[in-house]
Amino acid sequence: MSAATSNPVPAQGEFARFASRFAEDRVAVFGLCLLVVIVAMALLAPFISPQNPYDLGRVDIMDSRQPPGTKAGDGFAMLLGSDGMGRDLFSSILYGLRISLTVGVLSGVLAATLGLVLGLIAAYAGGRIETLIMRIVDLQLSLPSVLVALILVALLGKGIDKIILALVVVQWAYYARTVRGSALVERRKEYVEAARSLGLSHARTVFRHILPNCLAPVIVIATVQTAHAISLEATLSFLGVGLPQTEPSLGVLIANGFQYMLSGKYWISFFPGLALLLTIVAINLVGDRLRDVLNPRLEK
Repeated sequence: MSAATSNPVPAQGEFARFASRFAEDRVAVFGLCLLVVIVAMALLAPFISPQNPYDLGRVDIMDSRQPPGTKAGDGFAMLLGSDGMGRDLFSSILYGLRISLTVGVLSGVLAATLGLVLGLIAAYAGGRIETLIMRIVDLQLSLPSVLVALILVALLGKGIDKIILALVVVQWAYYARTVRGSALVERRKEYVEAARSLGLSHARTVFRHILPNCLAPVIVIATVQTAHAISLEATLSFLGVGLPQTEPSLGVLIANGFQYMLSGKYWISFFPGLALLLTIVAINLVGDRLRDVLNPRLEK
């Protein structure tokens, strides 16, 4: 009984030390709080938004391009104004955040999974397999991300699934290179030799022993790549090759208001751009602090 109850204590102590070190940076704590608020607002969008921008039956074209604070035809106040299609901008931003976060997280998870597997195989197998995988990685990283994503989306067409697939192709190489570098260090350690001498399978040695010790840099890369995926999706949607006009992602909202910037209707692009900026900054602040906490050598 005592042995069973003593196991959670080290884990709790380790988490407490991690949280304490993370909280030492007030800017990172602010970024984390901001990110939590953004995620919560995105998840609760159907309950807190006064309008469903997907429901074209509730969108009145007479409410288009109204300034912040104007009352819509349904009687609710459009706090941030409306866009060129008459959609409440506050509601559109909340639903746009849902799309951006969904694209960023899903593409990050899929890219991390693919990059982890290929990076571990390259480090553990070595030889020609490692050379082949890393040459593909070098080729992938030598090409501009926006260019690769533009070509893939142009070939695949519009849609969230197409965007996610394009972002996975763009991002997986970053994870593969990071994991391969960490796994090469771990492969030379004694516990790997011990696992081999015990006759453990290659898959168990890689995924049960080497992989857990390579996760710290992957977590940092994941935060950075999530922010990059969100900004890249917004870029593609702004250029008109990402999501369709009927799905108000942040990039689409910014693009819809770009033509009105010089006519005084700044809010159509300004507020979605501000939401996109705050989301990316919050993720980057958390990622920078995670990099320092998970790698003590970077502590100043």
